[in-house]
Amino acid sequence: MYIELHCHSAFSFLDGASLPEQLALTASQLGYPALALTDHDGLYGSMAFAQESQKLGLQAITGAELTLLDDSHVTLLAETPEGYANLCRLITEAHLGREDRRDPRLDFASLEARHAGLLVLSGCRNGLLPAVLRRDGPAAARRFAERCRAVFGPERFFVELQRNFVRGDRALTMALKDLADSVQLGVVASCNVHYHKRERHRLHDALVAIRHRTTLDGSHSVRHANSEFFLRPPDEVEELFRDCPDAVANTAALAERCRAFDLTRDLGYTFPDFRGADLTPAPRALAELCRAKLEQLYAPGSTHRESAQRRLEQELTLIEHHRLSGFFLVYHDLFDLAREVAADVRSGSRRAHANLLPGRGRGSSVSSIVCYLLGLSHIDPIANGLFLGRFLNDTLASVPDIDLDFPREIREELIRRVYKRYGDEHVGLVCSFPTYRLRSTVREIGKALDLPPGEIEQVARLADRRSGGLADELEQLPGFEGRTTAPLWKELCELAEEIAGLPRHISQHVGGMVISSRPLVEIVPLERAAMEDRVVCQWDKDSCDDARFIKIDFLALGMLSLVE
Repeated sequence: MYIELHCHSAFSFLDGASLPEQLALTASQLGYPALALTDHDGLYGSMAFAQESQKLGLQAITGAELTLLDDSHVTLLAETPEGYANLCRLITEAHLGREDRRDPRLDFASLEARHAGLLVLSGCRNGLLPAVLRRDGPAAARRFAERCRAVFGPERFFVELQRNFVRGDRALTMALKDLADSVQLGVVASCNVHYHKRERHRLHDALVAIRHRTTLDGSHSVRHANSEFFLRPPDEVEELFRDCPDAVANTAALAERCRAFDLTRDLGYTFPDFRGADLTPAPRALAELCRAKLEQLYAPGSTHRESAQRRLEQELTLIEHHRLSGFFLVYHDLFDLAREVAADVRSGSRRAHANLLPGRGRGSSVSSIVCYLLGLSHIDPIANGLFLGRFLNDTLASVPDIDLDFPREIREELIRRVYKRYGDEHVGLVCSFPTYRLRSTVREIGKALDLPPGEIEQVARLADRRSGGLADELEQLPGFEGRTTAPLWKELCELAEEIAGLPRHISQHVGGMVISSRPLVEIVPLERAAMEDRVVCQWDKDSCDDARFIKIDFLALGMLSLVE
């Protein structure tokens, strides 16, 4: 049975035309038992792919196609949890080791040094061996193949054969097969998938033109030669490689080996311990801290003392039931750190003597007396009769959300201090993925189709999706009636529907931060954000939730800066 081990989604950013969920669904419908996702230089869509695959009963294989210093590619698949950790570290090194954050490259020596638990495939037409074969000839390619065999071992390094009806495919694959046989290496078939169905090749062509900032006519040399890079039925691929049955059989064998790692199960994330965890159990430490503070804020004989005591015991019981005592204590540690930061930032100004809080809690967390006693909220939930159930209850399905607002200058320094306290490898900001909206779609696809710039800009400014699709918008815009039947404008309208919701690039979440006791860099790859001194993880809020990360929100509120 053939298994596709080389597949790109829209998270290859302008080099994939389908979402991970679409690829998983199509694979399931075609009868695949497993599928690998191998986006360029990242695991951005891997968690969404794994979650969707789990629902469909499809084995999700986690991998990536990394770009090396010489611009060649190598395909890596995580066979074991150790292999996944190494994959994350290699991707992180490719991103953080470069001056240009938009051009990740990995030194091959780094892969040679850190490949345990990984299956290494020689890559696409621009892969390791084809690049050497094309540049330096068969003898050099043989020497390089022998080097790979010696470093990775014949059980971990495989020569990748791809056939997409491109001129020269058969000659290249036969040359690679002969090379593999001569040095006793296994071969593996793949189809270098870039979209879930053939019809998406038009969108992929447009995305490649956008990536190279040119038109479709100007991008012939960098676009795929045909529309054959879709997810084929397994029996079609088996027929394509009828003369190389080992290449097909090895795909199933490698997929079976990759069952040792499941992204939805084997991440090993744990939240860091609070300060003093080695001295006192978390439930007792939290109870002692809160009861001491209650004595200060609700003195004997005060109006709300008995209600506060009852509420505190209720909350402590719920918190211990959900094993969240350490979570609240780490938040307390972070707020103490915020006090230090605020004192430093305000030093020498009148604000230093105004007894101002470093920040303020908001949202449902202000209904918690534990948050109030820990200083995470300045609102007395007892005096204000606030309802607890929205924040904390018996059936809580996920970690409660505590949002903290800070003046901008305090937040900026606080983020730096968090990196310093927990270590660069243990902290990362949550990313986000801006998606294609109508205006950016019209501008970028319109340019790729070489439509008149003035008219494209006019449509982009006036269209607002009030009536549905772009075709409906055009019909209502003065001067554009009937354009939807013209070939290029019709193409624009159709591509606009297909591209809607696809990720455009990676960005930074407004305030979410993940802290891990185990190095975060072994759980999810990290890369530089556009802002200086910022490092983001490659998963957005939804993927972090699926990974059961505890996300801490440090939000900058401009109004607090103005108040100060």
